[in-house]
Amino acid sequence: MGVLTAARGFDWDEGNVAKNWERHRVTPAECEQSFFNRPLIAAPDATHSVQESRYYLLGQTDRGRRFFVVFTLRRDRVRVISTRDMNRKERKRYNAQSEEGSEV
Repeated sequence: MGVLTAARGFDWDEGNVAKNWERHRVTPAECEQSFFNRPLIAAPDATHSVQESRYYLLGQTDRGRRFFVVFTLRRDRVRVISTRDMNRKERKRYNAQSEEGSEV
């Protein structure tokens, strides 16, 4: 989680908050939980890092809901761009990583 070690909190854009709720029924608090629970997979999203460095995260909430989160870092804050439930391929990767007991 090297990319997350400098993070000191979250910075939410109200437009993204509304979009994540309307499209995926995810609240900011629920999304934030996925950054603190293990296992956690975080990696650069080179494909979408045109204007700024973007990252994705595979993680789960306290209740076990599994999310795919796209985020960037603004100074020392995590700014969530999008969050949704993991798709089948992402769940498979997350499960495999969980069984190995390692994190990216």
